[in-house]
Amino acid sequence: MSTAKKTEKSSSKEKAKSTKKAAPKTAAAKNAKALEALNEELTAEKDKFLRLFAEFENYKKRTSKERIELFKTAGQEVITSLLPVVDDFSRALKEADKQENSDQFEGFRLINNKLNETLKSKGLVAVEVAPGDTFDAEVHEAITQIPAGEEQSGKIIDITEPGYQLGEKIIRYPKVVVGQ
Repeated sequence: MSTAKKTEKSSSKEKAKSTKKAAPKTAAAKNAKALEALNEELTAEKDKFLRLFAEFENYKKRTSKERIELFKTAGQEVITSLLPVVDDFSRALKEADKQENSDQFEGFRLINNKLNETLKSKGLVAVEVAPGDTFDAEVHEAITQIPAGEEQSGKIIDITEPGYQLGEKIIRYPKVVVGQ
């Protein structure tokens, strides 16, 4: 055989070997790319799962908090409708104290105390307001303003109707007269 033929045969053998060696490298590269794509997909799914799980936990906490708040103020409508009765009782007992026979109204005082204690046990608390306090629009409801001295400007002059709060929430603001 001639050297040219030998060179051709040896170069063709080398090409065949290199293609055989290249084929496993490309398959390994394809497998690596596929593995990388699967890892990225797995990471995305894990992230999606963690976000969904966190969102569900927040939902559970929020609904639990709302449920507790609902139980705290569940009787708000009934208690709000009883507030005029409490006011009428208070006004009647003030007038009874002015009468000569105020001892005859002792039963009404007991009923008034029992009603107030029952409402207090349900979370109803009177908003503390006194004449001379500074007016706060977030806590008080001004029904009118009257001219007053410089020292009474912005202060509460008179309380016309008491305010009440149920738990943390004010259900009726105290109605006050404010000095100008």
